[in-house]
Amino acid sequence: MDGQNDSTQVTRPRQGFAGLWNISFGFFGIQIGFALQNANMSRIFQSLGESLDDLALLWIAAPLTGLLVQPIIGHYSDRTWCRFGRRRPYFFVGALFAAAALIGMPNAPGLLAAAMMLWILDASLNISMEPFRAFVGDMLDKDQHMAGYALQTAFIGAGAVIGSATPWMLDRMGVANVAVGPGVPDTVRISFYIGGAALFLAVLWTVLTTREYAPDQMARFARADDDAAGLAPATRAMPAGGAGWIAIGIAILAIVWTWSLEKELYLLGALLAAFGAARWLHGQGRNDNLLSHVVGDFAAMPPLMKKLALVQFFTWSALFIMWIYTTPVVAQYMFGSADPASPAYNAGANWVGILFATYNGVAALAAPFLLQPLARRIGQANTHAIALMLGALGFLSFLFLRDAQLLLLSEVAIGIAWASTLAMPYAMLASSVPQAKLGIYMGLFNAFVVIPQLLVATVMGTIMRHFFPNEPIWTMAFAAGVMLLASVSTLRCR
Repeated sequence: MDGQNDSTQVTRPRQGFAGLWNISFGFFGIQIGFALQNANMSRIFQSLGESLDDLALLWIAAPLTGLLVQPIIGHYSDRTWCRFGRRRPYFFVGALFAAAALIGMPNAPGLLAAAMMLWILDASLNISMEPFRAFVGDMLDKDQHMAGYALQTAFIGAGAVIGSATPWMLDRMGVANVAVGPGVPDTVRISFYIGGAALFLAVLWTVLTTREYAPDQMARFARADDDAAGLAPATRAMPAGGAGWIAIGIAILAIVWTWSLEKELYLLGALLAAFGAARWLHGQGRNDNLLSHVVGDFAAMPPLMKKLALVQFFTWSALFIMWIYTTPVVAQYMFGSADPASPAYNAGANWVGILFATYNGVAALAAPFLLQPLARRIGQANTHAIALMLGALGFLSFLFLRDAQLLLLSEVAIGIAWASTLAMPYAMLASSVPQAKLGIYMGLFNAFVVIPQLLVATVMGTIMRHFFPNEPIWTMAFAAGVMLLASVSTLRCR
């Protein structure tokens, strides 16, 4: 696809199906990587000897990495112009390292090595993923944003189906599904190898088949987009209140120390104190550095972005609970075993791959064929609220169903919510922020994807230990509750 068109035009050329395909195809590979991570990391950690109560703590690496990486990559990708493009260099480098991490992950010799590989994998996936979100806004006019994000969601769903179901398919082909001695089964190991190759090749397709617009063209497009949306030129705010956040963070650290609470709560206090320190430094007038740019842009978020951020916070809290606890829930309650070394547990873990493939397959179809037409009739916010309500019902059903086959119905409802989560907020956001800062705002918006994951990782394990020991089924009740809050919050996003 040629991005270099008439240098005087102020609207982007309308893309046909082939152009939309090339722009978004790389996300197919990225999501294979995320799906393998989401469906198998708890299994890998438990296979290496980790207890159920500590799973959330080991998962901290993933959201913490996203919180740090995405705003930084967004900031620099807004300012990158080289012979290889603006966003595409980040796609390529991230995919290269992510593929290497996928190959190394199932060969980790112990828990610490596995946690380190998860950190490298998630950092690399975020380096590729964050610019892809802004890439759609760069390459498409406002009237094609919904179509672009819907097709991107379809690729996400298709990639996740393949990534989630590969261990199950390999098991059906006769590959060993139970490890001999310590370590992970061959079904998981080979799945990660296949995923690494698929991820790199899919991203390479987008890199080779797209050409980004030149800086002067992008500047004209941005001015026209902002004028049409009634947006003021991009600015940075001077946030106050840093001392208060520092005090809250220190207070949490003191409480954890005094009462000997779980160690993962130290991370929560440290993050709050660090956020306060960043705001304080910005307020001292040190404004010409990366930190001040990120903090200032965070404080200057448009009003709609703030409302959508609350929706994202609740939505992704529910999703992260699902990714951490679905495997132990299904293995224990539907397959009758909580022992990671047992055939029943591994059969349950494989079935989780099918469940995750189901909700992603539903998402691949629902985004372009259900949600996009519905959004044209009742609006994007109403469509998103309905989809999230269905997701809450899907999570709630886990408390009552004990037939593993019936869980497929639950995944249909969750899949519709997942499709909307991947498309609707980003379509609304891309048309409501200054185009010159689309990358940084997409990165900051994704902070509200990872902040709730950090909260879940630091708090959920503590809740389970004290109130529901060895009863992971109740995590699905929490997921249903916060997804319901997300649905209600969406109605404010007009």
